[in-house]
Amino acid sequence: MSLTTEIRPGANRYLNYAGALNELPTLLAPFTQPIIVTGTKSYAAFTAVAPELAYPVFRYDGTASDEDAARIAQAAPAADSVIGIGGGRVLDTAKDTAELLGRPFVSIPTLASNCAPYTPIAAIYHPDHSFKHVAYFTQAAYATVVDWALIVTTPRDYFIAGIGDTLAKWYELEGLTRGREAKLPAFSRVAKAIAGEIFTTLKTQAKDALAALDAGEVTPAFTDVADTIIGVAGTTGGFGVADGRQAGAHAVHNGLTHLPETHAVLHGSKVAYGILVQLAHTGDMAEIQTILPFYRAIGLPTKLADLNITTDVDAKMATVAATAASDAESFKLVDPAITPAQVVAAMQLVEAQSV
Repeated sequence: MSLTTEIRPGANRYLNYAGALNELPTLLAPFTQPIIVTGTKSYAAFTAVAPELAYPVFRYDGTASDEDAARIAQAAPAADSVIGIGGGRVLDTAKDTAELLGRPFVSIPTLASNCAPYTPIAAIYHPDHSFKHVAYFTQAAYATVVDWALIVTTPRDYFIAGIGDTLAKWYELEGLTRGREAKLPAFSRVAKAIAGEIFTTLKTQAKDALAALDAGEVTPAFTDVADTIIGVAGTTGGFGVADGRQAGAHAVHNGLTHLPETHAVLHGSKVAYGILVQLAHTGDMAEIQTILPFYRAIGLPTKLADLNITTDVDAKMATVAATAASDAESFKLVDPAITPAQVVAAMQLVEAQSV
């Protein structure tokens, strides 16, 4: 039995409407000793739109590391549930903490930047912020509470990164299943259909959703894109399993985390750049030209300089490629024979296309 090969669609309950946070007393009634895992900015955003919860609060250290989750779990051994309030790294820390304690996890995203609030999976990092591994947890969220009054306060750069991270659901799944379309099992076909809907939603509504965010308005375009980032995206891996999870784009992201200057660049933005590298490697240069106008309109990175990589570029491309093409990484799922030199070549092609 392996959690990596099981169909796991997502959260036990998904509440997505204005005023959803008002349901917290009822949702949390079964628990007597919850703890909160959050960040300073995250908790401030939460308490600006909801009453402060009378539970012990533990601040994560910003790393989404096993070490930080262990610190919190050791400090609260009697907790009977873990409430995560924040963005992706906060929620991944809270999931990790709940797993260590063997307790339910309640997910309260404070922004729309990835599918971490919905999935029983986490991106775990080393304390130095370099990528460590993907963790698969035994429990999905007891409930994911998406309140539009809170989500509409998402910082613009996080929302853009969320669009980039979610766009990868289509490109990575297409790359993972290319050549096997006629042989895909039923759940992978469902995952691919969902990924296609994700692509369509983002291409047609992302600009309107960003405009609504800028105006602080909860419009149908905004809620559609936010739901796509938080919830719908998570179903691709939940239904598709290995066919619907990481491929070349995330492998490039993981390589980029080894460059300190990229630590300030959000996860989804690095993944969006990785999409271009994957497409370059698979020879889909026409698709890059098709998608670049969307990238530029939304504000996604199209070249290394957008990721703060401006010096010793050749050496840094080699560093990224060494990780992205390693046997432990997911680029191998797209091309089992991928080499670091080929990843560097793809990055160079992206640089040339992005001028």
